[in-house]
Amino acid sequence: MPASRRDFLQTAGATALALATAREARGETLTAAPGEIVTPYFGRKPLARGTDGVAVTSNPHASQAAIDILKAGGNACDAALAASVVQTVTEPHMTTITGMLSMLYFDAASGKLSYLNGGMNAPLAPLVGWSPGDLATGRGAGVPGWWGGFEAAHARFGSRPRPELMRAAISYARDGFPIYPFLYAEMFAMLDTIGMTPTGRSIYMPQGALLPPGAILKQVEAAETLERLAAEGNRYWKGEFARAYSEAVKKAGGVITPEDYERYEVRWVEPAHGTYRGYDVYGSPPPDNGGTHIIESLNMLEQLDLQRMGPPTASGETLYWMNRIVNETYLEGAKHTDPATHDVPVDFIVSKEYAAMRLKLMRMTPPKPVSPAPPPGSNHVTVIDKRGNVATILHSVMSLPWQNGLFAKGVSIAASGAHFFRIMPLPGERATVYVAPTMILKEGRPVLAAGSPSVGLLQNIIQNTVNILDFGVPVEESVLRPRFGGPSTTVPGANYIEVDVDEKVRDAAAKLGARWFVTSPWHFMNGTYEGIHIDSATRVASACADPRRCGMAFAV
Repeated sequence: MPASRRDFLQTAGATALALATAREARGETLTAAPGEIVTPYFGRKPLARGTDGVAVTSNPHASQAAIDILKAGGNACDAALAASVVQTVTEPHMTTITGMLSMLYFDAASGKLSYLNGGMNAPLAPLVGWSPGDLATGRGAGVPGWWGGFEAAHARFGSRPRPELMRAAISYARDGFPIYPFLYAEMFAMLDTIGMTPTGRSIYMPQGALLPPGAILKQVEAAETLERLAAEGNRYWKGEFARAYSEAVKKAGGVITPEDYERYEVRWVEPAHGTYRGYDVYGSPPPDNGGTHIIESLNMLEQLDLQRMGPPTASGETLYWMNRIVNETYLEGAKHTDPATHDVPVDFIVSKEYAAMRLKLMRMTPPKPVSPAPPPGSNHVTVIDKRGNVATILHSVMSLPWQNGLFAKGVSIAASGAHFFRIMPLPGERATVYVAPTMILKEGRPVLAAGSPSVGLLQNIIQNTVNILDFGVPVEESVLRPRFGGPSTTVPGANYIEVDVDEKVRDAAAKLGARWFVTSPWHFMNGTYEGIHIDSATRVASACADPRRCGMAFAV
């Protein structure tokens, strides 16, 4: 990320945090009254607890949409899908229906977990001479899986009509909503591309200049697209929309055709499975390999005496090993290709034997240097309903927002090919990405369901999981604790770490070999924990949105 863009976003985030802190100091409510939507802000969020349903997302508009669906009788899948499509409208800097959508789902009636891979494909036509410069052109667009994921999840687990699930999103697109600081910061940061086309200018620059914070952002053409999808589904998606998308991409040098849309299929696969200190851990399997990365990391952490060492905020030894384990798991993951096209030994990758061997080798060698991760841009949604069904969804633009400046039918075209640089898929095949919807069960019942967007999603999930399971930290305290993050996009070979991690702890980890890029507190690059903790005895669900972005948790 360019320094100017990073500095601007940090300033805008600090401003939003200061405003929220001032509101809290004045005793103003940070929760929504019935029918009211909290203005999205960075900073401390309230705890949500309940037995009839809880939703946590990275945007209060989306969380409210999920709760409204639960109150109307919908289940966790319905609510999570409703929230996800709202986010494509109210968080266009983080997600779009031309990106991807994957879901881990627990069905309370059967006690079974299912994983839906709605990732993006590479085009059928080979991307000869693929390079970073392609992300600013139509060649950087992938074959989107977002709508396929939405349709497949709804068909298998949904219980409410599709138009009902999309009603809130259509309303936000047609009638608009106020531009909040984080959205404006991203709009400003991408000013070079956001107004390249007549569509982009009509949405974000209707008077010739960028709309300011507080202005009403309307996306009328996108509303029409969502209405068509609600009414016609795949018939519209693989027909008129596919033709419009392909035409826009082709004009910008891309190679996607309607045949790519017609050929695309979602995948229902068995989740990856492991154990951690008596818990069952389930996560996304390759090619959505973030879930296996979580299991791999927990397998190695299980071999350490964390109770003796202490949590990563208090122990340099824990901080060093946790950071190193996640770093090297991520680096090794660049070799884990798509099981549909390659022989990937998933069972061995998540085994205790492999973890023991890896940790032994790590003790004998210095840390491997980390390399920068793809830029941030994604959302996570987690919902539990009163029946105990749980849905946790990662969906994403998979890149910087508006990176190519392209639109189709009022919807931005994601430069999702950013993830082709980690592992280039075969033509027409699925991309490998490290998204990580995760659930942890005890005696067959969920106790923790979570995920995170952003570069630091793996580090985020691991730190919060250990806080909650190993040290009994309440979820509302865990999300507030300072943390380390993923590979820095500014200082090669270093990891983000928040300045309020005690300097002595940071220095102790550095002496062991960690390298840090110290950032402001509650840094947005360190992910946001969209997690729900369910008390094993009372079955009361608790969630608290992460202060690092604009999320909110609500309960029925």
